Amino acid sequence: MSTYRLFDRRFIRHLAVLVSATVLCFSAAAQNVLRVATEGTYPPWSFKDAQGQLQGWDVDIANAICEKLKMKCEIAAQDWDGIIPGLLAQKYDAIVASMAITEERKKRVDFTNKYKSTISRFVAHKGTSPDVSPGALKGKTIGVQRGSIQAGYLTANYKDSDVKFYDTPQAAELDLVAGRVDYILGNMVTYYVGFMKRPEAKDFEFIGPNLQGGLLGDGNGIAVRKNSPELLAKLNGALAAIMADGTYDRITAKYFPFKLM
Repeated sequence: MSTYRLFDRRFIRHLAVLVSATVLCFSAAAQNVLRVATEGTYPPWSFKDAQGQLQGWDVDIANAICEKLKMKCEIAAQDWDGIIPGLLAQKYDAIVASMAITEERKKRVDFTNKYKSTISRFVAHKGTSPDVSPGALKGKTIGVQRGSIQAGYLTANYKDSDVKFYDTPQAAELDLVAGRVDYILGNMVTYYVGFMKRPEAKDFEFIGPNLQGGLLGDGNGIAVRKNSPELLAKLNGALAAIMADGTYDRITAKYFPFKLM
């Protein structure tokens, strides 16, 4: 055997060891980082402050979970339409974005235990009839965020209404004030602490009953890729811990004058 061929083999073995060690190092490092996606344009749940930093209830919850897990949180904003595809493409490890737990979504992702409840409500001009049944809203224009549980609910049940889809809840609210839609449908808490507190909402109110369950989901959970039992167990453990030690309630009180569960 030539000296060069022996050298080549030794070099290849040495290179393989170095590559394996590097991969192990990266894997070990990755275990100490939780990559999280949130929506980023959905105050008070997640939004960017004047400095462009992500803030909000979901952001604080994600950071509290990482603290319990002794992991570093890397939180990024992701458009709602692409938030599940991004998870499936492994751009991040979890979605902490007040995502409703629905049967349709459970076909694509797994969810942690519920970490808050969601009630959906219609908003319209004061004095509007409280009847918001599909028959009563026939021919009416309804604004809703694209890709939301409320969008799915309207698509399935309000076939005789003109449903308009928006990239953000705020865009739908602007069109309600401008008279381009008759109603908007969304998360009651979001409206309560956001739109309904602003001067432009003085002529508007919640219309109709609280809506929840079915297509509107069974509360909200943190989404992870399917077949991730270890991560799911860690997240559920951390959620239980922040609820037990008061962290969850302290974060909630920072944003809301009421409990979310």
